[in-house]
Amino acid sequence: MVIREIKPEDNAQVAQVVRKVLEDLGVPKVGTAYADKALDDMYSTYNVPKATYFVVEDNGRIFGCAGIAQLDNYEGNVCELQKMYFLDELRGKGLGSKMISVCLDKAREFGFEKCYLETMPYMKAAQKLYQKNGFEYIDAPMGNTGHYSCPVWMLKEL
Repeated sequence: MVIREIKPEDNAQVAQVVRKVLEDLGVPKVGTAYADKALDDMYSTYNVPKATYFVVEDNGRIFGCAGIAQLDNYEGNVCELQKMYFLDELRGKGLGSKMISVCLDKAREFGFEKCYLETMPYMKAAQKLYQKNGFEYIDAPMGNTGHYSCPVWMLKEL
């Protein structure tokens, strides 16, 4: 398994991974990453300044992904950990922490001061992973990501 930056030819597999995970978890399709227009062209979405997207790949197959980018509609030097999803067979193997570390290292390299994320209340394993990696719960959303169906917000000082 290798964590690497996304390539244009990864777009279809990344969209499949994200949608599969969201379907498996019963996540609403509206107001979440499932409905994001960017999902089918993640390479272009993250091929902008101060943003990047990573995949976990093994022998040409993508098993997981995550990225960081400036927090939408927010005045301040805050990035967002975005679209972090792993297929079931990859969970619990330590790659989530590794992926977070890779993303946060890049966020620091870009000069961000804090990292924000949004998730679902029943994604307890993900929240535990985020807490283990220094994210803390906050009481209200930051910025406006359009993910109004994600009512759990977390923040980490970089």
